[in-house]
Amino acid sequence: MRILVLCTHNSARSQMAEGWLRYHAQQAGLALEVWSAGTQATRVKEEARTVMAEVGIDLTGHTSKTLHEVPDPWNFDLVLTVCDAAAEACPAYPARTRRRHVPFPDPSGQDLEAWRRVRDALGRASQALIAALKAGQVPEAAELERAAYGGANAPH
Repeated sequence: MRILVLCTHNSARSQMAEGWLRYHAQQAGLALEVWSAGTQATRVKEEARTVMAEVGIDLTGHTSKTLHEVPDPWNFDLVLTVCDAAAEACPAYPARTRRRHVPFPDPSGQDLEAWRRVRDALGRASQALIAALKAGQVPEAAELERAAYGGANAPH
């Protein structure tokens, strides 16, 4: 299965989600190909690297990519958008590709506590997604959002 995490800049939320998905898939023994990309080119933010390192996930080798830099960009089983702008700009995919939109607040310009909150919410959503995939299901966006925020509304 191929999963793409899409955000506007591929500098924070999508990078953290990619790291979490790879981590949880490996822990579950699930073979996945996970990519992240942005609708605009930029760089991976140091805060993303820092807070992910705190939980043992290394983003050192991660680079910011646009969708066109991802191998075979139109051949994904699941496209997960993690910001509203990316959801709006997300290109059309073949009918077999499932799309899920779970918005997470942008921690850019905030303190590390805000980055940790977003990291942890992404981690919970990732864990729920991997558990569902292992059970042969693709959860709806609302299920992932509930997992991320414990049933509370997402802080946009």
